[in-house]
Amino acid sequence: MIPGAKPPDSKQLFRVEDRITFLHLERCQVSRSDNSITATDQSGTIHVPAAAISCILLGPGTRVTHHAMMLLANCGVTVVWVGEEGVRYYAHGTPLAKSTRLLEAQAEAVSNRRSRLRVARSMYEQRFPDEVVDHLTMQQLRGREGARVRALYRYHAARTGVAWNRRDYKPDAFLESDDINQALSAAHSCLYGVVHAVVVSLGCAPGLGFVHTGHSRAFVYDIADLYKADLTIPVAFDVVAGGATDVSGETRRRVRNALRGSNLLERCVGDIKRLLMPDEGPDLNVEVLRLWDESGDLVAAGQNFSNVSDW
Repeated sequence: MIPGAKPPDSKQLFRVEDRITFLHLERCQVSRSDNSITATDQSGTIHVPAAAISCILLGPGTRVTHHAMMLLANCGVTVVWVGEEGVRYYAHGTPLAKSTRLLEAQAEAVSNRRSRLRVARSMYEQRFPDEVVDHLTMQQLRGREGARVRALYRYHAARTGVAWNRRDYKPDAFLESDDINQALSAAHSCLYGVVHAVVVSLGCAPGLGFVHTGHSRAFVYDIADLYKADLTIPVAFDVVAGGATDVSGETRRRVRNALRGSNLLERCVGDIKRLLMPDEGPDLNVEVLRLWDESGDLVAAGQNFSNVSDW
């Protein structure tokens, strides 16, 4: 029996769209006090309700206790270890959703060429609402996207006066990139952590992407791309234009502030539901367990079928 408060059940937890986007901690001891996470360093201890957090970014110098990780997992909080030269993803909590309807809809849509293309077109339409894309192939969508994103980089370079050549991301040599590419990588990493938290909280599969594929976070990259133009790209150029000495640290703080005022979690939840189940809004908190049948009907679980005539 674990001493202290019992873990909260799903009805006591905050809905994912009502949570804090992310909390970045470094050089501290992360532990647990009842149903709160504590962070202790030389200046003292702070308490944060675990059920109110969407994603925790653990930076260099952090130590976390076993009880803290259990609480974060029970509350569906995504935990990401953040290195000084980039982000490495290691763990996430259990889904907040008790229904698999979104997961099943995602798997069905991604497994069919027409429905997969429909979702990809819908993603593109959201990013660039002034274009008609209902007739475009994936190759044409990629071409349009590449042109629009390059134009977006040039626009913010002209707006801020930041020198821009091209997007250059080196996962194993973060500090070899120029300041603007470091800022973009840091900003996008924060966004990926938050979006990943939403994806797994809704019970979806991070690896089943519609535009991206073959990676364990393909769907995370799909969804995150919906918000870069409004959030992370402008922040990255503003940080570099301001002459920040700690580019990645200042970028994380600016992204945190931008996400706080953007209703990102609410938008992200709504967008995923709209993309995967455009005609209905599933209740993800209803716990229903049934058995599959090849006839297409669902069979009630928790029953003994040993007396079935076909046995």
